[in-house]
Formats: sequence, C-alpha cells, structure tokens
Amino acid sequence: MADRVRTPRAIVLVLDSVGAGALPDAADYGDEGSNTLSNTSRAVGGLEMPVLGAAGLGNVTAIEGVPPVARPTASWGRSAERSAGKDTTTGHWEMMGLVLERPFPTYPHGFPPEVIDEFHRRTGYAGVLGNTVASGTVIINELGDEHMATGLPIVYTSADSVFQIAAHEERFGLDRLYDACEIARGMLTGEHCVGRVIARPFVGPDEDGMYTRTHRRRDYAVKPFEPTVLDMLQDARIPVFGVGKIGDIFAWQGVTSSPHVTDNMDGFDHLLREVCRPEQGFVFCNLVDFDMLWGHRNDARAYADGLEAVDRRMPELLDAMVDGDLLIVTADHGCDPTTESTDHSREYTPLIVKVKGVDAGVDLGTRATFGDIGETVLDFYGLRDRCGRGQSFLPEAMHAG
Repeated sequence: MADRVRTPRAIVLVLDSVGAGALPDAADYGDEGSNTLSNTSRAVGGLEMPVLGAAGLGNVTAIEGVPPVARPTASWGRSAERSAGKDTTTGHWEMMGLVLERPFPTYPHGFPPEVIDEFHRRTGYAGVLGNTVASGTVIINELGDEHMATGLPIVYTSADSVFQIAAHEERFGLDRLYDACEIARGMLTGEHCVGRVIARPFVGPDEDGMYTRTHRRRDYAVKPFEPTVLDMLQDARIPVFGVGKIGDIFAWQGVTSSPHVTDNMDGFDHLLREVCRPEQGFVFCNLVDFDMLWGHRNDARAYADGLEAVDRRMPELLDAMVDGDLLIVTADHGCDPTTESTDHSREYTPLIVKVKGVDAGVDLGTRATFGDIGETVLDFYGLRDRCGRGQSFLPEAMHAG
C-alpha cells in the first residue's frame, strides 16, 4: 500500500477507554488510583506492544512490558479532560472542540416517575421492566424470561449518562427497539438530557437458558450544542469519514459516513479502507471493545489481549498511510478493569502522534484539554485557530528530530 498516491490526510484512532492515569480530580469521581494501561499490564504480567511501544506509549505512563524508549518513532504525551464528566460523548466532543462545563445527568437510583411515565405515554407500552442501575449482560438474564413473557422493554442505566433499552431481536423486534430509542431520545431534553440513549438488542435463550447481546446496538446521542471541528471541516468541504460509533456519538452532525462495525478487528478493517480512500477527507475511528466488552466487565486479560491485537495490526495502518499523513492515537476516558468499579474512570488519555515520513518524535507533555486534538486536525487542513478551544501540536510533531 505504500506506493498509493493521494493527498495526505489526518487520522484519529480512539482506543475507547484506554486511560493513562488518574486525573487530579479523580477522587471526586471515585476513581483515585485508576490507570487503565498501567494496572492492566501489571494484572496480566506485562503487555507485548512493540509497535506502539516504539512510538512512545511506554513514555506516557508506566506499562509493564512496554518500557520507555530514548528515541521514539513518534511524538508522545497525554491529555487532560477539561470537561466535567468521564463518558464517551463528553470525551469525543471535547476532542472536537466542545467543552462541557456541566456533566450530563446520571440516575444512580433509576429514572424518576416523570421520565418513565412520559416514556409510557409516548410509546404506548403498558410498562417497563427494570428501571435500575445494572450491568447489561446481567439484567437481560435476570429479566429476559419476563421480557419474553410480557413483551415489555427492559430499561436500565449505569454510572454514565445513558438511557438503555434492551429487547429481544425476535420477540420485540429490532425496528420496534430502534423506534423506542428514537422516542426516548426525543423526550429526554432539558434537565433530563442524557448523553446517550442506547438500543441493546439480545437473543436467546441458549441451551443453558442464557441470553446474549448482539452487535446490532445503536447509540442515539444528543446533538452537539454548538458547532464542532467536524462541522468546521465540512464547511471547508473536507469530508469526515467515521468508523464505528462516531456517527452516533455526534448524532451524525458533521459526519459524512460512519459504517457500523461488529468488533475491534472489523473496525480496524474499516479503518484501513477509509485511510486508503483516494479522495481527501478526515478519518475518525473508534474501537469500542476495550470499553464495552472488557473494561465494564473487569476482564483485564481480555483487555490486554485486545491491546496486543491492535498493536499487531498497527504496521498495516502505517503501511496504508502516505508521506505527510497525520495519525493521532488516543482515548476518550478510562475504564480500569482492575478496580472494584465497573464504570468509566476519570483519567488522562494517551497521545501518540505520528507524521508519516518523520521518523522521530518529541515529548508533547500534558495537554490541558482533549481539544488540542481537534485544533491540530484543523491546523493540518490549513484551518488553524478556527475552533479556538485548544492548542495545535502539529508544528512540534512535524519538525520532531
């Protein structure tokens, strides 16, 4: 792929929830001591990540098996979250220049009667099952049989700002589930403006009586409250090619396309195809399995395996890039699988910045906001200071070494 001729492009790869150490205010969120990368590596006796290691990942935070290197092949650093919160929407929005001064609402005791009653009124359902804080894999098995018997949707939330609806793909139907989520999204405004409504389809039971979630999940995010970097790129006639949840996270505002993916490796396949597009455009990819499958389930071994799997595929991505391409590898928050909590963690995020054709890197330090990423993307496309919510690190990365 290295001989491909096209205009250089910017690429942002988000390893969902791969945090790099507790932020100074982590204790306020119950996350003191969290460090997703460091603690995961320690829990499994070390990680093998030679490609990202050579790029400087071990310089960002202590990672067993990934030591710091004296001369990384890329620039490295870490980013602090300026927004209030630690969820997917907040993290991605801040990357693209939208900082939240107040967090989205959460519901540690389930949704209040006025929310559920309005959901009943708008959908026509006689009731809901659940309405509690729960693990998605647990609640479908606790309430799956009752759901099959009654046909009522399962509604639940988590420590994040989410209104989740779980339903059986055949008994309830995918279209009905998606319709219910769109209705919920339309009603959850004002004080109850949750960050995301999430459709959680499942199948089963299997021979053991267990129900299983499927990959046909959909996220219905609130629309960004103001223009983001994605809108600014579109205004400049630069398409935005998302991969995975990107379209959903931004409620498709400023996103040209964003194909659904089934897992991290399918996401990486799509990422490679987008990078190889002949036309100009920004590529923005989210790999969600770290968060959805492993972080929330406290599965450190699977989390580590997922990190190593991505690292093994990094040479394909680097080969697909052309000279002048800008690659930023980062995360949106933490989700430390080694702590008692199964929730997101308030952490710094790693920052690896590679300009194809520049084989050295510099220490980018601790960035004051995720918004430096969006400002750097704008700078790459000649739109510097268009957003004003961050500081571009493109000059340092371009002239490293």
